[in-house]
Amino acid sequence: MADTERKFFGTDGVRGIANVYPLVPEVAMALGRAIAVMFPGGQARTRILIGKDTRISGYMFESALATGALSMGADVLFVGPIPTPGIAYLTIGNRADAGVVISASHNPFMDNGIKFFGRDGFKLPDEIELKVEELVQNPSRLPPVATGKDFGRASRIDDAIGRYCVHLKSQFPRDRTLEGIRIALDCANGAGYKVAPMVFAELGAEVVTIGDKPDGTNINEACGALHPKSLGRKVRELRCDVGLALDGDGDRAMLVDEHGNIVDGDGVMAICAENMLQEGRLKGGGVVGTIMTNIGLEIALKKRGLHVIRTDVGDRYVVERMLADGYNLGGEQSGHLLFLDHSTTGDGILSGLMVLEVMLKTGRRLSELAGGYEKYPQVNYSRAVVDRPPIESLAQTNQAVREVEAALGEQGRVVVRYSGTSKKIRVMVEGPDEGMVQSYAEQILAACGRDEILE
Repeated sequence: MADTERKFFGTDGVRGIANVYPLVPEVAMALGRAIAVMFPGGQARTRILIGKDTRISGYMFESALATGALSMGADVLFVGPIPTPGIAYLTIGNRADAGVVISASHNPFMDNGIKFFGRDGFKLPDEIELKVEELVQNPSRLPPVATGKDFGRASRIDDAIGRYCVHLKSQFPRDRTLEGIRIALDCANGAGYKVAPMVFAELGAEVVTIGDKPDGTNINEACGALHPKSLGRKVRELRCDVGLALDGDGDRAMLVDEHGNIVDGDGVMAICAENMLQEGRLKGGGVVGTIMTNIGLEIALKKRGLHVIRTDVGDRYVVERMLADGYNLGGEQSGHLLFLDHSTTGDGILSGLMVLEVMLKTGRRLSELAGGYEKYPQVNYSRAVVDRPPIESLAQTNQAVREVEAALGEQGRVVVRYSGTSKKIRVMVEGPDEGMVQSYAEQILAACGRDEILE
């Protein structure tokens, strides 16, 4: 779907600065009404489950969304702070008609977002999001609001974290424990700060936790999946076997080996694809990645007779392709990993469990497992823009891209795109030499400046 068709939704729900249009309570209430209408109840009444991360603005949007849904006669189930994949799981388990997550994922605390899951636990496709937008912008198309006995009712699921914890532990082999394993967890002061330590400790691991004291404003602040170096230092300092850094809403993770080296989403896919192939569990003859997936993963998997299919950036696009073509492993370099035999969406805690399972089965440390994948140097630049004209209309930028692509040949890639969650342009250059790709990326950014789009 073209960006021009989408007024509110980006690659992962509605995202922006909290209390700045369009992310204001009035729009949140309208979204609550639209969702209540778009997902009529499978029972007598529509049931909508609402969860959030630890941002201070979450209370405001939680109330606004619920108000909209209740005013249309839908029942609302609150679960409080819990990782995004927990919402997907509980939506299915509670037979809810839709799940709502209030989170801006890895963004700073002043941002927030609203994203939705269908009753099947999968994120909404573009065409459904467009219909939701139409109802938000044209409230006259909504049916009459509820009155009298038709108002919705609100209740809270008090044991939501416990239910999700049990689900996660059930995905780990019943004949194995994590006894003797020391794990460092960075919970990003986000939605996973309670459940992540609980899962690994109850499986027998010795758990060291940082980023587990959210105050409403410190989510993702110098911690979590965007800042895994601090976790690497903690792993080395305490001689941990592995480190796991979640992002603010817990749907992605970066791993750290016993030496403090970072293993990103591509590295995890390489490890898990190899293991699943050996055990005859890998479907589709490869994995699904995105345009940002490192070319090194392609090279590593090609040696094993496997391939990488690329989609647009966004884990829901990865999931859509996996479902359409029968893959069961996919993900993003940023740490969104999709294990569709276990979950309908990215889950950082689950990703950690999957890697630990491979470590225990093989008796190999994470550094050894990660050694089978050689990551090509990749430079990523992100710059604020004053406007978002179509990339193909940027004459200077496109000329620079053509020149860089010609110089790289088959030994590298260039990706220029707008962010789906913020008003920025992103430039990625990948190739065999780090200094070279950095120079090429700067060359393209300079061209963006000549096209007068940079802020």
